[in-house]
Amino acid sequence: MKITQAFHFEAAHRLPNVPPTHRCHRMHGHSYRVELTLEGPVDPATGFVVDFFDVEAAFDPLLKRLDHFCLNDVEGLENPTAENIAVWIWERTRPALPQLETVKVFETPHCWAEFSGA
Repeated sequence: MKITQAFHFEAAHRLPNVPPTHRCHRMHGHSYRVELTLEGPVDPATGFVVDFFDVEAAFDPLLKRLDHFCLNDVEGLENPTAENIAVWIWERTRPALPQLETVKVFETPHCWAEFSGA
């Protein structure tokens, strides 16, 4: 069974490793969407793979570090591409949620990065 919980945050960033002529080199912002997908058996007693409140509690400290901040100023996100944000979230969420299968980070509704720990 797979479950997914989505989160939203607003943040600014710039991509320091693209050419100065690239529009993402300049400071700009996104309304990010993060999806955490977990996989495992359904507990017969609770009916859950993982309680959604537990997923929320595990992600909340990270959400507070990201929401309404400049991502370049967050330790480990000096080059805050969607790909790097997905890995950063994975590395900090997986210890609390060992059933974590995938992290998706949407910069827009039409583009995202997906990381599965590989």
